[in-house]
Amino acid sequence: MTDMRWTNEFLDSMREQSDAPADEAVRSLFAQGLVGSANELMKQLVAKESVSVEQLPAPLRGYFEQSARMPSWADPELIREGQAVFSRCGSLSVVALVCASLPTCYAGAEGVQVLHLTARLQTDTKRRIVETAQMVVDVMSPGGLEPDGWGIRDAQKVRLMHAAVRYLIHQSGHWNPKWGQPINQEDMAGTLVTFSVVTIRALAKLGYTLSEREAQAYYHAWRVVGYIMGVDERLLPEKYEDGALLADTIFKRVFCASPEGQAMTRALIELMEHIIPGNIFDGLSRTLIRHLVGDSTAELIAVPPSDWTKSLVKPLQLLGWVMDEGDEQNVVNAKLSELFGRKLLEGIVWVSRGHERPPFRIPEELRQSWNVRGREQQL
Repeated sequence: MTDMRWTNEFLDSMREQSDAPADEAVRSLFAQGLVGSANELMKQLVAKESVSVEQLPAPLRGYFEQSARMPSWADPELIREGQAVFSRCGSLSVVALVCASLPTCYAGAEGVQVLHLTARLQTDTKRRIVETAQMVVDVMSPGGLEPDGWGIRDAQKVRLMHAAVRYLIHQSGHWNPKWGQPINQEDMAGTLVTFSVVTIRALAKLGYTLSEREAQAYYHAWRVVGYIMGVDERLLPEKYEDGALLADTIFKRVFCASPEGQAMTRALIELMEHIIPGNIFDGLSRTLIRHLVGDSTAELIAVPPSDWTKSLVKPLQLLGWVMDEGDEQNVVNAKLSELFGRKLLEGIVWVSRGHERPPFRIPEELRQSWNVRGREQQL
C-alpha cells in the first residue's frame, strides 16, 4: 500500500528536484573560476583544520552557514541514543553498511547511472567505500552531530560534492533526462534510508534486533543527517515506521536490474575479498549480501549464488564453533558476522585513500570497544 504522502506523482516530481542551495554555490564557484581555491579549502575541512567563514570563497560562505544549522525538530537525546546503538553494534554496523546498504543502492537502476558516469565506484571502489564508511563512523560516533562535529562536516562536504557531480554531469552531455535530475530528491531519500531503515533490518538478520526506542533513535540521527544534506523534509518522515514505508515505496519504484548496478556489486565483492587477509572468509561476502538484501534484490544486482555450507562451515569449523546442520539462523549468527565485520574494518583502516587524503579514523573509544586494531598494530 502506498502512503498518500508519497504517491507516484509526488515521487516523480521529486526526481526532477535536486538541491538548490548547494547547486547555486557550485554554479557560482565555476562561474567565478574559484574551483581550485575551493578544492584546497575542502582538503583543509576534511583534515579538520580550522577554516573561518572569511577564508571561504564568497559562494561557499552562505552554503556552509546555512547547511550547518540543525532542524528545529532535532532531539539531542535521541541522537545520542542512536549513536549509542551504533557504538554497541560495533562492527555489525559495518557489515550492514557494506553488505546491505551499498548493495541496495546498486539495485536502483537509474540512480546508479551517476556512479557509472563518474566512474568512481567501478574503477576506484576502495576509495568510495572507505569514504562512505568514514562518513557513517563520523556521523554516528559520540559528538558527531554536535556543532563542528566530524559528522556535520562530512555531511556538508558530501552535499557539496553531490552538487558538483550534478553540475559536471550536466556539462558532459551524457545524462538521459528520463532518469530525472542526477542525484535527485527521490534518489537522495532512497540512499538515506539505506543507512537507517536497511541497516536496522540488516542488524536484526545479523542477530541484533533493536527495541522500538533504539530503532527510532537510530533512524532519528540519520533523519537529521538527511536534513543537513539537503533532503526535502517531505521525504524525512518523523517516525521510523513511516520511514520504513517510504523506503519500501521508493525501492518498489526504482529497483531494476542494470549492467551498471551489477558491475558495482561485482567490484564491491572483489574488494571485500581483497582487503580481508587470508582465505577463511572467502565467499562469505556474497553469502551475507544475499542473506541481508534477500534473493530477489540479490538477483537484480547479480550476486553469485551462495552455498551456506561451503561459505560458512569452514570458518565455523576453524573457529571451533558448533553449528546445527540446516539452522540458518545459527549459521549466520552475530558472533561470526561481528568477526567478519571487525576484519573488514581493519582492512578499511589499512587501505589508503590516495594522495593527500587522511587515513581512515575511528575514535579511540570505539576502536577499543570494538576491538579493532589500528594501522600501527597491524604492522
